[in-house]
Amino acid sequence: MADLKVVVAGAGGRMGVANIRAVAERSGMSLHGALANRLSLHAALDRPGSPAIGQDAGLYAGIGALGVAITDDIDAALAGADAIIDFTAPAASVALAAKAAALGLTHVIGTTGCSEDDEAAIATAASQGAVIIKSGNFSMGMVVLANLVEKAAAALADYDIEILEMHHNKKVDAPSGTALMLGEAAAKGRDISLKDHSVRVRDGHTGPREAGTIGFATLRGGNVIGDHLVILAGASERIELNHRAQDRTIYANGATQAVLWAAGKAPGLYSMVDVLGLNDTKRT
Repeated sequence: MADLKVVVAGAGGRMGVANIRAVAERSGMSLHGALANRLSLHAALDRPGSPAIGQDAGLYAGIGALGVAITDDIDAALAGADAIIDFTAPAASVALAAKAAALGLTHVIGTTGCSEDDEAAIATAASQGAVIIKSGNFSMGMVVLANLVEKAAAALADYDIEILEMHHNKKVDAPSGTALMLGEAAAKGRDISLKDHSVRVRDGHTGPREAGTIGFATLRGGNVIGDHLVILAGASERIELNHRAQDRTIYANGATQAVLWAAGKAPGLYSMVDVLGLNDTKRT
């Protein structure tokens, strides 16, 4: 049984801690007979100046010493690695994607708030040798929900679609990556461009709601991990599809499953839809 050597980026953050724990828990587990791999924590990365630098990653994550000190030396951390789990910031993810391409690594990206240029750079890295799995949300339940939203949007073509999300008061991007993922699913179901049909802000005298648009509303407060509600409103009924995250473990478990799934895959850009087998073809 081969160990897949995983680097956790953003190790000093809340998702970094969850990812360290998830990798450690997978150290004795395998996924399917054909992918008889297990994970080991190869390195833990954080930004220069982070108070986590130098600390044992396991002790920092509250699970006991793992013998891996958190570092800010990217090249040293990636040397000999097989995969990166990365829930950091757009600039950091773009830089790591380029290194993943150069080294032929798997790069699991849960970073949100990426610009069009960031997305293009990540896609380029995937075309140049990296196996990249990028998703706005790594919860398996949320991925299934997005699949349902796509089908509902297609079936209920004249229903208004509104997406409401709430996160903790430290989140810096809006709408959330998950809300945008749900919006993309709805737009795909309608065969329209989300960019051309989304409404992000309503203020003042806005006039009637424009038919065919997809609306977003953003709430921030407290320590909410992630609440998302998709509303499909018709003339005489309303359908609500809701997901509430109660623990960041769901994202970390999805990320580690993505690493295991990626073993042996050809370089390219994939998503959790591919990991869960909800899409027959690779996304490029």
